[in-house]
Amino acid sequence: MDMKKHELGRSGIMVTSVGMGVLSIGRTQLDLPLAEGADVVGYALDRGINFLDTAEWYQTYKYIAEALRTRRGAAGFTMPVVASKSLETSYDAMAAAIDDMRRDLDLDVIDIFLLHEVRQHPDFANRAGAWECLNEMKAKGAVKAIGISTHYTDVAELNVYLTGSDVIFPLINKNSLGIRRGEGFGTKEDMAAAIARNSAVGKGVFTMKAFGGGNLTGEYRACLDYVSALPGVDSVMVGLGARREVDDLVAWAEGRLDLAYAPDISHKRIRVDEGDCEGCGVCARRCPNGAIHMNEYGVAKVDHEVCLTCGYCAPACPVRAIIMY
Repeated sequence: MDMKKHELGRSGIMVTSVGMGVLSIGRTQLDLPLAEGADVVGYALDRGINFLDTAEWYQTYKYIAEALRTRRGAAGFTMPVVASKSLETSYDAMAAAIDDMRRDLDLDVIDIFLLHEVRQHPDFANRAGAWECLNEMKAKGAVKAIGISTHYTDVAELNVYLTGSDVIFPLINKNSLGIRRGEGFGTKEDMAAAIARNSAVGKGVFTMKAFGGGNLTGEYRACLDYVSALPGVDSVMVGLGARREVDDLVAWAEGRLDLAYAPDISHKRIRVDEGDCEGCGVCARRCPNGAIHMNEYGVAKVDHEVCLTCGYCAPACPVRAIIMY
């Protein structure tokens, strides 16, 4: 099936209006067996989604590689656009991250590679070596498009003027969950304005966390409708972990999803992404039932025997480490 594609900014890269975030099937969330995770990726491709997002830290290249291995060379198959990113700061470490992706996915050229989770000043300055590497790799033709991913409105504003940046991958949702500005909380209005400004100067925009890390999944249509309608948004990246989730997203993208659709989220639980948690303890103090405590490593942990799944903790988290899946 071929879903309609359009250009990501002025990058020359053609993407579908929705993409698959591969984090969901990886080790920090569902941790699916290789065959099962590769099946979800392959099914998304078969249903017409041509855009995948992953990262060095996710350790999910294996799923994409397996899905591609069973499809490469098949009649009518077209390689998807794959975006990845790295938290590395130095030139050499970023070069190694790019080489790892090319090797693991058997790619001569990477479509999109980003600085992962750029935060407020001085984070970008501290990663100057990695940014230099990305620019040189693009100049050499090893990477087609480069840019940043961020949860910060001020960083998204920086990207408007960032020489060499082709794309941005910002966090935005209708409730402003996880959006930051400097040392404090940011708003969806500020992020939407930054998205529009990036688009106006030709930067491609694909977005993350339309469901606020799963906390807003019960408002499925409203979440996707909000983000997709924002001026400048080229594609909405959604974490997918099962075939039925792929079907729902494709139905929405094609305008076939029932207006009254409400996903069953009864099986989902509040969890903490230990890679994002900074151990500030705000969630534990906000929890009305004492279900969150700090573990031996100094990060938050949810006691599911006590958790009410009320979701009060998620908006309180300053770094969007509270997720639901």
